[in-house]
Amino acid sequence: MEPSPGADPAARTDPSPGAERARGDARADAAPGAGTPSRGSLYLSLGALLLGLFLAALDQTIVATALPTIVSDLGGLDHLSWVVTAYLLAATAGTPLWGKLGDQYGRKRLFQTAIVIFLAGSALCGQAQNMAELIGFRFLQGLGGGGLIVLSMAIVGDLVPPRDRGRYQGLFGAAFGATSVLGPLLGGLFVDNLSWRWVFYVNLPVGVVALGVIAAFLHIPVPPRRHVIDYAGTFLIAAVASCLVVVTSLGGSTWDWGSWQVAAVSILGAVCLVAFTAVERRAEEPVLPPELAAVRTFVLCCLIGFVIGWAMFGAFTYLPTFLQVVRGVSPTLSGVHLLPLVFGLLLTSTVSGQLISHFGRWKIYPVVGTAVTAVGMLLMHTLDRHSGDLEMSVYFAVFGMGIGLVLQVIVLAVQNAVPYRQLGVATSGVTFFRSIGSAFGVAIFGTIFTNHLTSNLADSLRGVRLPDGVTPESLAHDQQGVARLPGGVRSRVLTSYSDAITDVFLYAVPVLLVAHVLAWMLREEPLRGSVQAPDAGETLPPNPVARSSRDECARALSLLGSRAGRRDLYGRVAARAGEDLLPAAAWLLLRVDEHGWVHPEYLAQRASLSLHAVSEAARQLEERHLTWRDGVFLITTERGRAVAARLARAREDELAALLGDWWGPDRPRDLRDLVVQLSAERGHEARWEREHET
Repeated sequence: MEPSPGADPAARTDPSPGAERARGDARADAAPGAGTPSRGSLYLSLGALLLGLFLAALDQTIVATALPTIVSDLGGLDHLSWVVTAYLLAATAGTPLWGKLGDQYGRKRLFQTAIVIFLAGSALCGQAQNMAELIGFRFLQGLGGGGLIVLSMAIVGDLVPPRDRGRYQGLFGAAFGATSVLGPLLGGLFVDNLSWRWVFYVNLPVGVVALGVIAAFLHIPVPPRRHVIDYAGTFLIAAVASCLVVVTSLGGSTWDWGSWQVAAVSILGAVCLVAFTAVERRAEEPVLPPELAAVRTFVLCCLIGFVIGWAMFGAFTYLPTFLQVVRGVSPTLSGVHLLPLVFGLLLTSTVSGQLISHFGRWKIYPVVGTAVTAVGMLLMHTLDRHSGDLEMSVYFAVFGMGIGLVLQVIVLAVQNAVPYRQLGVATSGVTFFRSIGSAFGVAIFGTIFTNHLTSNLADSLRGVRLPDGVTPESLAHDQQGVARLPGGVRSRVLTSYSDAITDVFLYAVPVLLVAHVLAWMLREEPLRGSVQAPDAGETLPPNPVARSSRDECARALSLLGSRAGRRDLYGRVAARAGEDLLPAAAWLLLRVDEHGWVHPEYLAQRASLSLHAVSEAARQLEERHLTWRDGVFLITTERGRAVAARLARAREDELAALLGDWWGPDRPRDLRDLVVQLSAERGHEARWEREHET
């Protein structure tokens, strides 16, 4: 007679010490009040988190195709770049605070606060009556958006065990890639069919749903952790970044370069930088530890990331103006035209990641990538109002492919160059500089564009009779009104717009060449296995990142396990343990030993393995007397438990080997605990089996 699914066959038929251990583990796993969310509640919570992150990431790109229409409606061409820059600065500057405040006061409460701030900012942006209001409300929206991005990724770590973290966080990383594609398209669709204000209003119903689901279903079992929060350091680094962007965006346009305003803001930025350096030397948990400045790779990668963020978001913001004004396409089609850029970026980012994982070499990618990005900028500089669609698509794709070759590699290089205790803060640091570069790029591109457009329009329309009420200044601010001009005047104006935008790309080339030289200066060192698992949330600018060293390591090791696949992983585990077993057999024996008994068909379904592979594995274990069968259940023998013990040690060694020199004699306790936790899969499988048994 077969045991019932709810029974423990090991308890009836195998009174050995190993079976007693299995029974005790099963009872511990089944204990009530463990704080583990049900599967339905987990999926609802993750879905709500994903919605929040998706909205926050989307608002980094959705505005681009709406900018020409916004300027025509509200005016304020001189400050157009700030519609994007304000959001990026706020999201980036608040990143360190959101992460640590969430640790200290509970992430659920902080996440709900971030949603409310984001939705309030979105509603106010939709109601803005002038450019100044819109910029201020975008800053408020960015504060909430930064919290959504940082806290959603952190809460995943609270809800799922470390060994599954890579799989779930991979979904969140994919959301970043999706927003890069959907942002320009959705922005164009709303402008064409509703109004540019719906670019912001669309957040409201989706955000309210996310807020309700979070309130009802999100239960975070992890207790808050105490932190000494570096408020002064956070404020000062944000002030330095803001001063840099203010000077570059207003200098030469609103303010003369020699004006007292430019001098005052520059001096203020320098003072804040000196103060930041002094504060960080004394801070217990600094935002950016001063010792990182001594790490050559970190400094070089921050500079390269700054330039790449500058180039990408600067181009991404002003290409829609070229397409809509100069080429005369609709906002929706301008989003379609940008797809080659995004697809080129995602293609080379993915391919380079796979090649790095396979060959372990990485320096060639930033070297080639910075050069290709510069070539892409030069090609886009040659565009004019008569350029064909195919020509533009190729040039955009070349530019995107160059950026994709650099983005994730600089993060991997930094993670590989720092000690374990600095892993989290170094990753946050390089992504911070890349995000600031994005804001800086939009600002500097905006200054160059505004100055050149004003000058070009004045020169090209000198002596030309314009329709009543139309002046060169009004044409700069009413981009949609250009299409209503008489043919000869319109041609001159379109040429002025085309030259102003494409000149912007030319000015970026020398800076990209500097980044190319810096890439040659990188010192290529063998990659630790644990850093060969980039996350899209880290590799697509300008998304802020805030994780502890342990969280970053857990994500990477988990992702590597799922990426390599159980076949490769357990093949290595069996070989390391000195056992001639099928990879599936090694995996199955560990499952049987950890639970005392298993139902192979359940495990096959749970692990998405073929039933044939699991049946072959079960047959091998029985033939070698490592397990015996009681009906549909497999149970370990005494010999099987000894082999399983060797396999368990080998599995732990496999994970430790990925850590390289981080796994030294003086390795920190939290890293030792993480490896043990990742290699012990009992609790995860037991919870799943209990759900199916009921």
